[in-house]
Amino acid sequence: MSLNIKKIPVFVFPNTLKFYLGSKTTHKQLLTLYNPYDFPVRFKVLSTSPNKYAVIDPEGGIGPHMVVDIVIRHTMPIASNCNITDKFRISMQDHSTKQILGKRDIEATLLQGEKDNVSNDGDFHSVPYIERGSTSTEDQRILLTNRSLPGAHSPNYVVAIIVGLCCIVTLLLPTQQEIHQPSSIPTYLHVSINIKLVLAYVLGLVSMVIFRP
Repeated sequence: MSLNIKKIPVFVFPNTLKFYLGSKTTHKQLLTLYNPYDFPVRFKVLSTSPNKYAVIDPEGGIGPHMVVDIVIRHTMPIASNCNITDKFRISMQDHSTKQILGKRDIEATLLQGEKDNVSNDGDFHSVPYIERGSTSTEDQRILLTNRSLPGAHSPNYVVAIIVGLCCIVTLLLPTQQEIHQPSSIPTYLHVSINIKLVLAYVLGLVSMVIFRP
């Protein structure tokens, strides 16, 4: 391993740690460190608030293309520590020289409440429920109308069939190149080959609409 190696990205999951005051199961979090490289590395975990956390195996090695899980425990889950963001620094080092190759900071926060009761998607609230019998006649008519729309987007088969028949009839007409040949069909009804090619393409599309399962 060369001593003048460039800095490397550090891969850690998750990117943030969230502990919940009311959920004891969240007071212990798992942090996964990845080594996607072809050489071994060493890791070291530091914290801005070491008095509030305990890290199992804060230092160690990771082999090539290997991962390591470390356990981080919040040791002071009290209300006064809520909504304070601390940071963990994960540093990757050369396995033999301990030269720092890269580092990554992970935020950790203790939140109020329980995990299942905290939403990360904004302030959503339950909508009041209204019994069907208490709604007006007009509201019930609208509800019934909204429920009966299964075929609103089905294709218009009548129009498709008419277009298809028109294409077939036009394709059966003689082409303009056949004008010199005797025919009982008037000359103005002769169709150019280019138009027939377009109609054949349209007929194919219409057939797909009509006969699709």
